[in-house]
Amino acid sequence: MKLYKSNVPELYLGRKKSDAIKVKITSSKDSADFFRKVWDEDTIEYCESAIVMYLNRANNTIGYYKVSQGGLSSTVIDIRMVLGAALKCGASSIIIAHNHPSGQMKPSEADKNITKKLKDGCAILDIQLLDHCILTENSFYSFADEGIL
Repeated sequence: MKLYKSNVPELYLGRKKSDAIKVKITSSKDSADFFRKVWDEDTIEYCESAIVMYLNRANNTIGYYKVSQGGLSSTVIDIRMVLGAALKCGASSIIIAHNHPSGQMKPSEADKNITKKLKDGCAILDIQLLDHCILTENSFYSFADEGIL
């Protein structure tokens, strides 16, 4: 066993305490406002990316994670990365957002498919997917508000 201890890295699961302000999320507008504050304004109309917000039981933010940065018309969302981070920080729920540089708010079939896969994965881990938001420069689309979640 001594051989393993010296050659295998110890993993750390959890999060470090900080003085970061927690934001209470009560609506899709709250989440869209939060995402806009953490999004790189210079890229929202240039390339697609995805950010996940992690929440505790009281719907206060634990933190966020930029899960992917793509090209002009797509980005890859790895569900294992999204859910791995949720487990590590002890999240009770998540909200995911990605942008459409084209300005089109309507979700694509790929958007609907990844939302379903993410919702199913969350259900297995007893984590709630509260919403999937699509951001454009001036507006947003909420899967929850539209009843597709």
